[in-house]
Amino acid sequence: MSISTDNIQVQLRKGVIELCILDIISRGEVYTSDMLTELTEARMMVVEGTLYPLLSRLKNAGYLDYKWVESSSGPPRKYYMLTETGRQFLDGMETTWQEMASSVSSIMAKTRILRNSPKSN
Repeated sequence: MSISTDNIQVQLRKGVIELCILDIISRGEVYTSDMLTELTEARMMVVEGTLYPLLSRLKNAGYLDYKWVESSSGPPRKYYMLTETGRQFLDGMETTWQEMASSVSSIMAKTRILRNSPKSN
């Protein structure tokens, strides 16, 4: 049985993008295009077709809320903000991310050291 690296990358990206979106929203009320701009600038390529279902899922889970704000240059805009439950969820995700990143870095550093050390017989 072969493991697809594409599938692994997709699953990793989904979790990381969710963390990044929640982190962006944690700063205050955020409009969707501002999220897309920041994610794109960070080279986290996300399209609207991916972002809207994720925002909807996070809202339905109780992590986000939104409000409509009138715009002088078009239709009203939906601004997202974290709920208290969302802030607690984000705190847990950040802790998990830090622990995982530290663990993975530790393992990979050890592997690099072992690869570069002279082999003894």
